[in-house]
Amino acid sequence: MIFQDILFPYIKENVKEYLQTHWEEEECQQDVNLLRKQAEEDSHLDGAVPIPAASGNGADDLQRVIQAVVDNVCWQMSLDRKTTALKQLQGHMWRAAFKAGSMKAEFFEDVIPAVRKWREAGMKVYIYSSGSVEAQKLLFGHSTEGDIHELVDGHFDTKIGHKVESESYRKIASSIGCSTNNILFLTDVTREASAAEEADVHVAVVVRPGNAGLTDDEKTYFSLITSFSELYLPSST
Repeated sequence: MIFQDILFPYIKENVKEYLQTHWEEEECQQDVNLLRKQAEEDSHLDGAVPIPAASGNGADDLQRVIQAVVDNVCWQMSLDRKTTALKQLQGHMWRAAFKAGSMKAEFFEDVIPAVRKWREAGMKVYIYSSGSVEAQKLLFGHSTEGDIHELVDGHFDTKIGHKVESESYRKIASSIGCSTNNILFLTDVTREASAAEEADVHVAVVVRPGNAGLTDDEKTYFSLITSFSELYLPSST
């Protein structure tokens, strides 16, 4: 829930200030150009927000363009879109915030001890998230527990495929050199759980405060945990 509860709201609350502060920087201009190109591709969609090119006619024109970028970003996020243009800007904003010390990733208290125990038992731990690999690395590098990069063996995002598509899990298994039935996937989204199961991946659905509710059938069908400490995993050594 870190992305939903902390990272994504941060973007909406700070994107205008970020653009105003970094507008003249090459990286920011690359981000804006990519968003403008995406906006042109989205022009046929209902509610799409265009991003005009700056005409150079003073501060008022600049603020008009910046506001268009803000509106476009908020529109995309309202639809839970994962476009490369949006994710690139988000990643750069999070990087600036983490490096400035204004944000730290906070994990549920059972997570870090459990992951340490799994690794001590010889198991490998990978992250698969709809958030970009860069954003994932920022989280693990700037957590309330400090830099915990060493706890993770690798990162995957939607470049390998969407989390509701079973083929994505086969690709991950192939990438890490492991058969799918030797992988346990933890998620709070049942559509992702079903996709992983279709690929012969073992699944546990994690029930946390604030997560979407489960139907009675889902509660009966899936293995449910409320804490990582509830998992018993055999040693790989």
